[in-house]
Amino acid sequence: MPDLPSSGLPTPQGTLTPERPLADLTWLRVGGPAMALFQPADADDLATFLKALDPAVPVFPMGVGSNLIVRDGGIDAVVIRLGRAFNGIRIGGDFVHAGAAALDSHVARKAADAGRDLTFLRTIPGAIGGAVRMNAGCYGSYVADHFVSAKAITRSGETVTLTPEDMQFGYRQSMLPEGWVLTAATFRAEQGDPEALHARMAEQLAKRDATQPTKDRTAGSTFRNPAGFSSTGQADDTHELKAWKLIDDAGLRGATLGAAQMSPKHPNFLVNTGGATATDLEALGEMVRKKVLDLHGLTLEWEVIRVGKPG
Repeated sequence: MPDLPSSGLPTPQGTLTPERPLADLTWLRVGGPAMALFQPADADDLATFLKALDPAVPVFPMGVGSNLIVRDGGIDAVVIRLGRAFNGIRIGGDFVHAGAAALDSHVARKAADAGRDLTFLRTIPGAIGGAVRMNAGCYGSYVADHFVSAKAITRSGETVTLTPEDMQFGYRQSMLPEGWVLTAATFRAEQGDPEALHARMAEQLAKRDATQPTKDRTAGSTFRNPAGFSSTGQADDTHELKAWKLIDDAGLRGATLGAAQMSPKHPNFLVNTGGATATDLEALGEMVRKKVLDLHGLTLEWEVIRVGKPG
């Protein structure tokens, strides 16, 4: 890993840790170190740091690591991880304002308490920054359906407001420029009865726990659905072009490579059964992609973000 020159490193108010291992910060518990990990004290600290940082030094915004494989060789970048200063939730009228570090599930619950419907967020792992970046969704609802605006800090340290047009949301993607860090987002949420909203979320959680390996080390859905949409949860939902069905039909439910496994419970979930490396996990995913391509003629696209270099 290249040295991070002290002369090129700004001194922030927050915490800056050189060569910080990242495995313990990801849900899959794999990966090498970051060149440095920066945990800003607040938005001003982040903006000042990015403005002063040598433009040649890449940055990688990291959420709670729920949808991430960090490769075993680590990341040659300053990894930015937002903390408590970025997890506030505020509700006013039709609008829900949430910091990028606020957990999706917390935002859904707080909104429901106030009689606002963002129930689709309840079962989505991770935080709001990642949800916006990936246009997260389930049960037929997506971030894009509720998104009003977001605050971000650019790689050069400018604070900007992003509109839906700026984000250009698509299925599991947006057009956020490289190195920009989302700090907050505002959503429009329809009114609903708090008790009914909480009951719906409880039902969704029960359904998720019955069909997904929520007790295992996973990173959520591994591959995007070739169908181009998430499961709706409705009786008329079709599974023909769902990633899990293609993987299942290829006989790969429960397939293993080292300690990496495609979950027997839900074959589109990549699991670290204990001691898997990032190399094991990614190699098993690539094996699945090849077999599905050979059998179905369809290329599965990774939904899990993979970053860094091999070990």
